Amino acid sequence: MISFIICFLALIASYFIYGKFIERISGVDETHETPAFRLQDGVDYMPMSTIKNFLIHFLNIAGLGPIFGAIQGALFGPAAFVWITLGTIFIGSVHDFFSGFMSLKNDGLTLPNIISKYLGSTVQKFMAFLIIVTGILVGATFAKGAADLLTSLTNISTFIWIVIIFIYFLIATIFPVDKIMGRVYPIFGALLLIMVVLMTGALILNPAYPIPEFTTQGLYLTDKSIFPYLFVTIACGAISGFHASQSPIVARCIENEKDARPVFFGSMVLEGLVALCWAAIAMAFFHGQPQLAAIYSATPSVGVYEIASALVGPIGLVLTIIGVVICPITSGDTALRSSRITIADELHLNHEKLISRLKTAVPLFIISFALTFVDFSMIWRYFAWAQLIVAMIVLYAASAYLIEKEKPYIIALLPAIACTLIAIGYILQAPEGLRLPSMIANVISVIITAIIAWAFIKKYK
Repeated sequence: MISFIICFLALIASYFIYGKFIERISGVDETHETPAFRLQDGVDYMPMSTIKNFLIHFLNIAGLGPIFGAIQGALFGPAAFVWITLGTIFIGSVHDFFSGFMSLKNDGLTLPNIISKYLGSTVQKFMAFLIIVTGILVGATFAKGAADLLTSLTNISTFIWIVIIFIYFLIATIFPVDKIMGRVYPIFGALLLIMVVLMTGALILNPAYPIPEFTTQGLYLTDKSIFPYLFVTIACGAISGFHASQSPIVARCIENEKDARPVFFGSMVLEGLVALCWAAIAMAFFHGQPQLAAIYSATPSVGVYEIASALVGPIGLVLTIIGVVICPITSGDTALRSSRITIADELHLNHEKLISRLKTAVPLFIISFALTFVDFSMIWRYFAWAQLIVAMIVLYAASAYLIEKEKPYIIALLPAIACTLIAIGYILQAPEGLRLPSMIANVISVIITAIIAWAFIKKYK
């Protein structure tokens, strides 16, 4: 319990201390007119309040990530607490703040265009491809996870639920941002928080489920090494490049630059808190039993339902539907929306007319729908790895931005190097990667990371 509380308080404190530091060096200008006013178009650009943007962005980036990833990461024991805390503070929050702030400073452009400005057009094309692919993977992954749970609750086939979810995806993706997202997403975001508070409170008050402490003995509950598997398993609860694809959606609706810290940095801290709570819940509930190993290799949706029902009784059913069905569905549609916006920006398409938005969206939906028939755990890990690559590129761009502004760029460069090391180390040794022996893979990842970091510093500094 003490380890959990320390990490919980550290995350909260980081918003007021490190978040304020990041805000100060970034160059926030409260007098600068934001894209929400300057480029208002009634579809994607329109001013919305701070609290509404915060809840929308939180729901956009959260979804299944801090729930499923944290439950699967519980297999590594209390080491997950440390990764969630340090990853959120020094990597995830920095990444999220600058991905949103750089978009805010550049007319709400999507990340590929921002990457082009700071890292060059070659990287831009690669980034655009990754963001579009990530959006497609998120849509498929989140739809499949929600459909699996709905099937277990209703006995209606998973296929039917997936079709229904994708019909909603299409509607939400092509509608103006204020019609669905601006009205109902803040409510769903608040409900997700209420669910986490109730679940965690029920766990703490029940002596049958003690939260394990961080100790060197029995550090984790699996034979999988912490590096790199833990860092990829718990992605959205610590660092996720997927968030960067969502940032321009809200950056186009922010009324004042001073909102960047609560909306972007604050949302990531809150997601870290959600992941921390779910990791603790899974560890305490299953007591390190074989269920955690089974959950790691499959979809955790059934485990979520089992935990919720046991901790909060009949209310658990309602909470589960809200947290593990509605929320990931809403994140899935914004993921596909970001892919649509990215394609429009890259091809210079005008999306003010409905038919033009449909022409871009429909092919994306067909591909994403087809991927729902692929094994969930496999899609999840490819998604986690792909978003690490995106996060790495965004952090290098943030480093270049800070170098240009003559600010301490090390706060973005070190997280970029960490993401590079994890991403390369994982793909070299993972079962879905090259399957090299861990020692060889780790040595190669260190060498490649050092070369990339050296090349970046040489070129930009």
